[in-house]
Amino acid sequence: MPLQAQETNQLEQLKKQLQEMQQNFERTQREQQRQIEALKKQIEEFQKPPPGPATAPPPSAPSGTAAASSAAAKPWSPSDPIPLLGGQRSYLNLSFDGLFTAGTSTAKEIEGLTTGGHDPKQRGFTVQNLETTLEGKVDPYFRGLAALIMQIDREGESFLEVEEAYLESMALPANLQVRAGQFFTEFGRQNQFHPHSWDFVDQPLVMGRFLGGDGLRSAGARVSWLTPTPFYSELYLTIQNSHGETAHSFRNENEGEPFLGRPSEPGSVRNLDDMLFVPRYVASFNLTDSQTLVAGASGAFGPNGTGGNTELFGVDLFWKWKSPRHHAGFPFVAWQTEAMLRRFKAGAFAEDADGDGVNELDLSGERLTDYGLYSQMLYGFRKGWIAGLRGDYVFPDRKGEYESIAGPDPDRASRWRLSPNLTWYPSEFSKLRLQYNYDRRNTMGDDHSVWLQFEFLLGAHAAHKF
Repeated sequence: MPLQAQETNQLEQLKKQLQEMQQNFERTQREQQRQIEALKKQIEEFQKPPPGPATAPPPSAPSGTAAASSAAAKPWSPSDPIPLLGGQRSYLNLSFDGLFTAGTSTAKEIEGLTTGGHDPKQRGFTVQNLETTLEGKVDPYFRGLAALIMQIDREGESFLEVEEAYLESMALPANLQVRAGQFFTEFGRQNQFHPHSWDFVDQPLVMGRFLGGDGLRSAGARVSWLTPTPFYSELYLTIQNSHGETAHSFRNENEGEPFLGRPSEPGSVRNLDDMLFVPRYVASFNLTDSQTLVAGASGAFGPNGTGGNTELFGVDLFWKWKSPRHHAGFPFVAWQTEAMLRRFKAGAFAEDADGDGVNELDLSGERLTDYGLYSQMLYGFRKGWIAGLRGDYVFPDRKGEYESIAGPDPDRASRWRLSPNLTWYPSEFSKLRLQYNYDRRNTMGDDHSVWLQFEFLLGAHAAHKF
């Protein structure tokens, strides 16, 4: 009987212990359920559009989310992206850049002295470029950019132009990227940069002569491949329309004037042979911890407006040294050079100007070869201050058949230029640049020019390539 009483007592204790554990379990379950419901409510609050500047964050939000909401409520700055539709991934960088020049030159016709469409073209003041840029992510797969520019000519007339407007992929496999729209062609190094990011007031002579005053750009598509090498290495292939003012050495109407001695017709796209093909390869190497070398090679192949075809070849080098003890990127030394070759196969042309049945001008087909290069050195000797020196040289292989009849062609004449300058950046949003040009043109003599350039930037502008 005592043993039976002891067993009964132990059984009651076990039942009581089981009951307590069940109650604790139910209590813990209810508490966890309340926490789950609270977290769901917080998640719902966070998925709502962010509060306005005068709205406080939800009281139940944890400290990290409260900080994010506080940052969202902070007043917008002109250098910040513009949020769209309340999302953090949808944004738009909006910027405006104004580029102006004041100066003078000893040249009688300054327009004949310059080769770039954004170069100073008159004594006094020149509005070189007024650029509005819109850039941002479209969705997780694409980003877009549009650059709209306005210029004011010598007569004070304003004109608007779409410089670039393209869509670019962000999530393709195998390190591939596709770009489509209107854009600067990846030929050489400087052609891809807008005028406000140039290191000198004007465009190098060889670029103006071979690629045109506004650079080589057109509507088309480009695919690039980041190759799996231990150093940066990328291959590009661009296919674009070969006609228009910005396809200067190809099917360019040349404003109705003869081009290299012959009338040039823009034509239209009938098949793949009427397109412009531009391959490019670029590689970058870290020579030391403070030195970087970037090398590239480019080609451009397409028809021209005289009935023949044009071949462009280019090589470019960029080297930069930055002090291991630099402050904000200064001091530094940068050297950049590009060399180009153009082979222009001109078609045959005959003209009977007076209608007597005899051709006053009878030109056979010929291949015209021209060369050009520039080399420049920049020295950032203290924060915001950069001294630069550039040398340009362009020259033909030989005179063309048409030049023996019509005389020397200024678009092929030998010439060179030397340009020292000094640039001051008061901040990342403004620039002042003083530049002197010494020009020597064959049969035209010497000319001296002095230009003072000033620039200001409003808003957030996308970074340019290194």
